[in-house]
Amino acid sequence: MAPGLLDLVHLTTWAVCAVIKLPQLVAVLRAGSAWGLSVSSLLLELAGLLVFLRYQIYYGYPLETYLEYPVVIAQDIILLCCIMHFSGKARRAFFYAVVFWGGWYMLTLKKWIIDLAMNLCTFVSAASKLVQLQHLWETKDSGQASALTWGMSVYASATRIITTVMTTNDLAVLIRFIVMLILNIWVTATILHYRKTKKTD
Repeated sequence: MAPGLLDLVHLTTWAVCAVIKLPQLVAVLRAGSAWGLSVSSLLLELAGLLVFLRYQIYYGYPLETYLEYPVVIAQDIILLCCIMHFSGKARRAFFYAVVFWGGWYMLTLKKWIIDLAMNLCTFVSAASKLVQLQHLWETKDSGQASALTWGMSVYASATRIITTVMTTNDLAVLIRFIVMLILNIWVTATILHYRKTKKTD
């Protein structure tokens, strides 16, 4: 891939990720409700993102391969606070903050810890998508779940497969993005299915 094209892929990924959670956040704030969203799914997603970011930094990968992660993490934290507020679980936020903060530092105490965490990160991130899917299946209602946010996640996963192959070629990272792409497509399709079903009822 030509360097200019690789730069374009990086740039569009950053642009998408700069606003990736905003449609979801707007939907939650407009409705004043977190119906259709799973706190457990978001907590797992946040854990996966933090491990992935720490892994990238630890191994000194090029900044352009993970630049969007701090922005996505910040958006996830804001979204999580809103969801917890509307779900009546706001008091738990401090506990989660302490756990994530401690985990961030413990990840790099030993090389084997960050390597193991990265391998488990794919399972944790996949679990976050599966928990959201389960929540959608149980409620048979997409509620405030944003198809646009999940669609942007599809795009980001697809572009990161390309950039990983072209830059680091890290197999663990590549597998993670392939799994995330498949699951993000599945969640997006499920949200659209239940939105369509709700409109026809």
